[in-house]
Amino acid sequence: MERTASGPQTPESATDREDAAPESAPEGGGPATARVPAPRPGAAGPGVRTEADRPAGRKPPRRPGAHAGRTPWIYLAPALVVLGGLLVYPIYQLGLISFLEYTQAQVSGGEPTSFQGFANYTALFSDGQFWQVLLATVVFAAACVLATLAVGCALAVLLTRVRALPRLALMLAALGAWATPAVTGSTVWVFLFDPDFGPVNKVLGLGDFSWTYGRYSAFALVLLEVVWCSFPFVMVTVYAGIRAIPSEVLEAASLDGASQWRTWRSVTAPMLRPILVVVTIQSVIWDFKVFTQIYVMTNGGGIAGQNLVLNVYAYQKAFASSQYSLGSAIGVVMLSILLAVTLVYLRLLRRQGEEL
Repeated sequence: MERTASGPQTPESATDREDAAPESAPEGGGPATARVPAPRPGAAGPGVRTEADRPAGRKPPRRPGAHAGRTPWIYLAPALVVLGGLLVYPIYQLGLISFLEYTQAQVSGGEPTSFQGFANYTALFSDGQFWQVLLATVVFAAACVLATLAVGCALAVLLTRVRALPRLALMLAALGAWATPAVTGSTVWVFLFDPDFGPVNKVLGLGDFSWTYGRYSAFALVLLEVVWCSFPFVMVTVYAGIRAIPSEVLEAASLDGASQWRTWRSVTAPMLRPILVVVTIQSVIWDFKVFTQIYVMTNGGGIAGQNLVLNVYAYQKAFASSQYSLGSAIGVVMLSILLAVTLVYLRLLRRQGEEL
């Protein structure tokens, strides 16, 4: 019998033979399966922990941001509860009343409230005056939004060009207009353009011209007042956005020979697009549902309702005519239009790849 000389086996040599062991066939002649060696502790290298290095029975550590997504909602929960009570419930009541027969007789308890379905909406959409008021509201709101954005952005750029003292004076004047209540501001503007005592007619030499008598002149007067009390929000917001733009970007545009208008159109405006989205949506909402200025300055909608907008029209139907269900239907239509405009605008921006 031959004897083979074998030296002392070290752990490394034993392990190497295990790793290099040939494939073994299972009983019954089935296909051979390869033996996968178990990972050795510390095989991944120094400072790297693997599953084999973890003590038995210990759970893997949690990732630091596993529940970080819930934290903002926890902080927002109290505000969402308050907003839900102040917004969701009134909207629910508005929609409910629009499907009922709810007039002064039902309010006083003289007659029971009955479900009418879409009868109020059918009566509203078949009224020719509603479509006239809707068209006037859309045109008036669009003009107010464009004028407000133009004035606010122009003055925001001006604030970046003037010195500290004129900038402070302009900011204080704008904030004073913004803080003025709508009723007070409307009354002051009516006095300024009064045909008998107003200084504007005297300075312009218009005599006893009445700004609120004609339909278009009355709308123009209200537009000026709306822009006057709305542009400070746009001005302050856009000015803050301009100050956040790196000065190197504007200096590079100036060195390239770009004019002020080209710099605004090609450099500043694209960088301010998220801010412009916010101020545009806010202006659309505010100007579409304007009420106080029209009601005060045109004495409830002008002569024969020539200056009516949807908000004043809904007020007349609900409180002047005691048709509360019809007024609620107008409110639902206004809410639907504003939601549709906002969602379409945001969708168009997302299609263009803008991050909001």
